[in-house]
Amino acid sequence: MNRKVRTLRIATIIVLSIEVITIAALAIFYLLNLFDFANLIDPIYFAFIAIGITFVDSIFIIASLHEIYKIRQKSDIRTVDVVGSDIREAYMFGKLGFAVIDEDNIVLWTSDLLQQRQINIVNKNIYEWAPGLKDLIDKDIGDTIHIIQNGISYQVKYLRSARLFIFKDVTDFDNLTKYTKDQATCIGIIMIDNYSDALGTDEDSNDIMARLKNLIFDYAKDNNVMLRHFRNDAYLCVCNHVSLEKMIKDEFSILDKARSLGENQGSQQATLSIGFAYDFPDVNKLNAMASNAIDIAMSRGGDQAVVSRYGSELQFFGGKTEATEKRNKVKVRIVADSLIGLINRASNVLIMGHTDADMDALGSALGIKAICDHLKKNAFVVYESKFAEKKVRTAVTSLFNSEQLGEIFINFKEARDKVKPQTLVVVVDVSRPSLVMDPKILELADKVVVIDHHRRSEEFIDNPVLSYIEPSASSASELVAEIIKFASLTPSIKMNPTFATIMLSGIFLDTGYYKSRTAGLRTFEASGILKDYGADNALADDLLKDDYEEYALTNRIISTMKTPYYGVVYCISNDEDIVERAALAKVANQCLQLKGISACFVIGKTATNETRISARSDGTINVQVLCEKMGGGGHFSSSACAFRDKNTKQVEQILLETLEDSLTDARNDQK
Repeated sequence: MNRKVRTLRIATIIVLSIEVITIAALAIFYLLNLFDFANLIDPIYFAFIAIGITFVDSIFIIASLHEIYKIRQKSDIRTVDVVGSDIREAYMFGKLGFAVIDEDNIVLWTSDLLQQRQINIVNKNIYEWAPGLKDLIDKDIGDTIHIIQNGISYQVKYLRSARLFIFKDVTDFDNLTKYTKDQATCIGIIMIDNYSDALGTDEDSNDIMARLKNLIFDYAKDNNVMLRHFRNDAYLCVCNHVSLEKMIKDEFSILDKARSLGENQGSQQATLSIGFAYDFPDVNKLNAMASNAIDIAMSRGGDQAVVSRYGSELQFFGGKTEATEKRNKVKVRIVADSLIGLINRASNVLIMGHTDADMDALGSALGIKAICDHLKKNAFVVYESKFAEKKVRTAVTSLFNSEQLGEIFINFKEARDKVKPQTLVVVVDVSRPSLVMDPKILELADKVVVIDHHRRSEEFIDNPVLSYIEPSASSASELVAEIIKFASLTPSIKMNPTFATIMLSGIFLDTGYYKSRTAGLRTFEASGILKDYGADNALADDLLKDDYEEYALTNRIISTMKTPYYGVVYCISNDEDIVERAALAKVANQCLQLKGISACFVIGKTATNETRISARSDGTINVQVLCEKMGGGGHFSSSACAFRDKNTKQVEQILLETLEDSLTDARNDQK
């Protein structure tokens, strides 16, 4: 329509211009008597000319108005054809509004609903009024979008053939949806970590526990959470989504408040673990999700909250303290007896650690192999040299002859062929299925046991028949050594001294020769157990020694050290160097020996298409939180993460962005 109106406007200007020029020319010719014009034309003719021009102008104006009327009538007819002339009350009742536009997106007509709501957009560009409507241009004919105008929510559909926008008022529906979401049931569990140890027998400990329980009740009251005490150390929580969002927004501040209760009093510190689940209509399913969330929080060392939303990734809050030794010999014996029962009922056993196996993965796997041998159960360690570190390959070839290699180790293809319905797969030193030596074996196996000392991540092996996750342990070899020692078997389990030596080497590796904060009393006891089985200290140390090339590479990487924040450093290896994971960890450990360094991150390529970060801290910074932000995980003071198809410069940038965003949260508040 606007295009035709513009055409008429131009025509009008042209006609008027011609008339003005004609009149001016006649006047000039007459006044100056050019070509004897004044004598040729009688003045009466000028009157006739003026009357003629007026008549022509009148005809032109009438014709123009008639053309405009036809254009408007044509638009009105099309609108009536689309909307219908007899359904005004119907679309008003259904809160439906309409707007018709021309080819230039100018609004030609709006329905009564839009007019009543003071949406006066006729002769205006509809996309200037609501830019969001542009999203409909590339959508299919049946697609809709939501817009909000003047506080009212509309669902909008566009019919291209008619250039018609249909607006449906869905404000009531949106409000109901929001109310339903806000009032949706959320289930949670609050658990007091290490309750029996924190309770103690002295008056101060009892006072702290009483204050902690009051803190829990006050926190629940402040956040409108219904609390029920279903165990001495655990509470069931029921709340709506608004209350959960409030707790998420303040990052479960009760964790920090609980941790501060025992400070400077010489008592066992009391901490909390929290698990919440939401966004599923079945409360039984929510309860299962909350139980799983609290299990993850506890297996990661406690002092943190885990929020599980159905179909989404877990959210983690807290985790600012190192896991403390919570396992006892009774628990170890129960785990050992359960494991032995599973092995006895299995037709055969396959044992495997993580890909790029280190000495701890190999040692703990050999420890499980010793248990199976004692039970006279057919068992093999899944192993391929190209998926192991150089030191592990050297240890395997130097400590075992060809006959022993065939009795102990098995490659991937042979292992897969041995998987049967009654096969038991024991996974050590890892709990993430994507990181095991051969993930295909997990897919084939029905029964899996997990023994690991790393904090549990969201990615976890599905439905293990036995899961023994102890973040307080220094290494998987430490856990397996305790299982061997405290199993209820007569006679007691025997183990090859070579196996014990490799396990001791694994403890040396993961504790940095007992310098790590993860090394505790149980670590030394486990080392003593291995010594009783004939472990050779000197040989265990020798297995971890570097050759000259590794030593030179370590020093070269350390020379690149940079300090982005006080107490935090990082080093980068050359993109041309392929560095083993153990070498990255060694560099990080050596950097921590320098004064003033609280955390170190070492970046290096471990394969042509993989770059890794190895992170270590002295316990004042939770490097696990930082590595999880980058897609990795591990321990409070020892973690790592891997990146596919990225060079060291790109990974460096990711690390710096993560430190900028999350370093403050990762710092341990304890002094």
